[in-house]
Amino acid sequence: MILVTGGTGLVGSHLLYHLVSKKNTVKAIYREKSDLQKVKRVFSYYTDDFEVYFRKINWVLATLNDITSLQNAFLNITQVYHCAAIVSFNSKDYLEMRKSNIKGTTNIVNLCISNQIDKLCYVSSIATIEKSLNKNSITEKNFWNTSVDKSDYAITKHGAEMEVWRASQEEVDVIIVNPGVILGSGFWNKGTGNLFSKIYNGFKYYTTGVTGFVGVTDVVKIMIELMDSKLKNERYILVSENTSFKDLFFAIADTFKVKRPSKKVTKILSEIAWRIDLLKSSILNSTPMLSKYSARASHNKNIFSSKKIQMAINFTFEPLSETIQTTCGDFIKDQ
Repeated sequence: MILVTGGTGLVGSHLLYHLVSKKNTVKAIYREKSDLQKVKRVFSYYTDDFEVYFRKINWVLATLNDITSLQNAFLNITQVYHCAAIVSFNSKDYLEMRKSNIKGTTNIVNLCISNQIDKLCYVSSIATIEKSLNKNSITEKNFWNTSVDKSDYAITKHGAEMEVWRASQEEVDVIIVNPGVILGSGFWNKGTGNLFSKIYNGFKYYTTGVTGFVGVTDVVKIMIELMDSKLKNERYILVSENTSFKDLFFAIADTFKVKRPSKKVTKILSEIAWRIDLLKSSILNSTPMLSKYSARASHNKNIFSSKKIQMAINFTFEPLSETIQTTCGDFIKDQ
């Protein structure tokens, strides 16, 4: 039996559909009953019989830091997909991210070891891959550099990776995937889903930074194939294409047939904006919309290589244009 953590998130919900459609027996962890409706919505993008597929999942109420509930979730499990994480670039969330992303992963790893789980797949991020100083393509060989300033999110994801590698030393086979910015349907009020919402409603701004993007269906297909393979104790960058935020925003706007963002944000403006936003949020005791790291990341130009995964399983990524087309189509259906 397979266990999925973070089953009510973007990666987890799409993963669950692909697992049950392949007739796997699956357990999934959830925290709030209301979150389950989001999973049904994701399933509905794939099939009209989404209720049938949804009922195939054995849902377990649990949290990453409640050992008793996790022990119940691990009964009769042979494989684990660990997708749960807090994603934030707000420094106020650092301790909460450490608790969930690092301590929560420690608990998952300990239970994998004690239950002699066959294989563990961890969803990390390209945030933990060190950037190249010489502008070469970034690969899995770009190891973490403690002397370079990192976001709190990257620090906690790296800490989680270290816990997963510990499992590999305790006779649990592991796989780590490091996806680029994940695009996909179903969560229009947060993450990249919110980006589609904003552009549809007339978002005006863009930057010219470059990074790696990937469709959520490619991410989950690769995860399943890696878990079903004999490959183990490896990490893989998952990036379909490297493109600029400008070109991505323009492509989304063109697909929606709405006006393209028209105001270029320079580095100087971004540096001013995140400082003003931080001051404003401090005064109002609110969550800042922009952080130092997200502002600077929007201008960085990083090129990621997916050659390792392509060679390992002979995988062909979906073109980014098709991912955008599908995601925009699903967004329109939900309006």
